[in-house]
Amino acid sequence: MQDAYYSPLVVQTAVDLANTLMPIKGEDRLETVEQLRAFLDDHPATEPPSSAANQGAAPRHLTRADLTEVRALRGTVREVLERANADAAEAAALINDGLRRSRATPVLRHEGDRWWTEVASDTDRRSAHLAAAMLSALASVIATLGPARLGVCAGPTCRATFVDLSRNGSKQYCTRTCAHRASVAAYRSRRSPR
Repeated sequence: MQDAYYSPLVVQTAVDLANTLMPIKGEDRLETVEQLRAFLDDHPATEPPSSAANQGAAPRHLTRADLTEVRALRGTVREVLERANADAAEAAALINDGLRRSRATPVLRHEGDRWWTEVASDTDRRSAHLAAAMLSALASVIATLGPARLGVCAGPTCRATFVDLSRNGSKQYCTRTCAHRASVAAYRSRRSPR
């Protein structure tokens, strides 16, 4: 029996949010309300179940306050992804604190013949719904697969984060591109005259 449930789409959304900050390049893809709106449009998996967007009404207007709160959430998610492998207790403390601040509550859901629990926020703040969904998904990955499944790319010029949901759990790079770059660099290092 599985101890917890996580949606791979929500896990990927958490990783994508963390990776809107690119520290090596000094770039931030979440500086404006428009960028936040685009991010949310590209990641519908974190929509609150009873949101206006899901009921056919116009989505709630996003503000600078929403942007500030989501950027703070991004910091928490990124810190969890960076620390989980080295300090799982600290990552758990970050997750628990974030869930408390978002006023997260477990909710029992049913669809067809399937029952599951998910964590939802009891507030109308968009950032709280994101926090509840993302942090509970990361907590579920840690509970079911272990904290070593969360990490930072091993590429020397990359600080992107990832969650390894593969069967063997041996992921070290954020993308195949980074893995290929590292492989080519290692090959060239071995082949170069000393």
